[in-house]
Amino acid sequence: MTSDTTSFSLIPHRRVNILTGERVLVSPHRNKRPWQGQMEEVHKEARKSYDKGCYLCPGNQRAGGVINPKYTDSYVFINDFSALLPDTENIQLNDDGLLIAEAERGICKVISFSPRHDLTLAEMEIDSIEKMVNVWQEEFFRLAAIEWIHYIQIFENKGSIMGCSNPHPHGQIWGQSSVPVEVSKENYRFKEYYQKNGRTLLADYLQKEIKRSERVIIENEHFVVLVPFWAAWPFETLIISKRPANDIRAFNREEKRDLARTLQELTVRYDNIFQTSFPYSAGIHQAPVNSGNQSFWHWHMHFYPPLLRSATIKKFMVGYEMLGDPQRDFTPEYAAEIMSKQSKIHYKKQG
Repeated sequence: MTSDTTSFSLIPHRRVNILTGERVLVSPHRNKRPWQGQMEEVHKEARKSYDKGCYLCPGNQRAGGVINPKYTDSYVFINDFSALLPDTENIQLNDDGLLIAEAERGICKVISFSPRHDLTLAEMEIDSIEKMVNVWQEEFFRLAAIEWIHYIQIFENKGSIMGCSNPHPHGQIWGQSSVPVEVSKENYRFKEYYQKNGRTLLADYLQKEIKRSERVIIENEHFVVLVPFWAAWPFETLIISKRPANDIRAFNREEKRDLARTLQELTVRYDNIFQTSFPYSAGIHQAPVNSGNQSFWHWHMHFYPPLLRSATIKKFMVGYEMLGDPQRDFTPEYAAEIMSKQSKIHYKKQG
């Protein structure tokens, strides 16, 4: 047995996701095979700062008929076609434990990050991103004040290949009556570790990663960005707060400013890898609300980008991944090395 990760750099092996208990198959030797898969189309058209046909731009009419105000910073509204509704009747079904269903209440909001149609987080100014983070915090406070809401999910889908239907920079904030499956897995692991060790799982994990440094990409006063040891997606990353806060309500002004800087630098590094607007799904995981003591929780944010070898080659989670375990070719250490080499200056601004 060895603690040296270089011993695994060329052989197939499994790694454990300590947040969920699940396994990831790593097959680094496969990275030498020739690529004969699907080539995704690269979209490099220049977007205007305002698009009269965009339902998120200031002053425009949305699909549901509402007119947006002429907002100048981040703007939040109830999704016109919400996946969850606040007035859903409480109905349940359990037929001998074989047919099980129950109604779910929720509130789904959309947050437009900026009035500018042509910007992403990577190209926004830090002041603008900080205002967006402030809105995240304000909306969390508002939703957490509703007694029947037990979880609040803040997330972003970026890029058409991640299912984003509008290129205007935006994300979503959902408050719902139950705790989702992925969060429930983490909740169990966090609580189990805290009861055994008296410290949060991510606090101890973060110290290991900082000491080894081989997967750390960004470190500042309040946050660390790293490729998790168990990463399944090619350039998957995790932002972890150095202070084990339960949720975003605990962040002070300095922490929110640092988070804005962190988000900008990370997304700039992503874009610079293949000199393209890097697609991803990203979301914050934090403690359930209105659910008692959650001192074992530790705020963190996941980034799951699909690009594999270029701006045109996408990682597909199919076959063995759907039926067995997630599988990746190049190691998380190799991905961290690539990301660490990227400039903090966006490729569009270089030269």
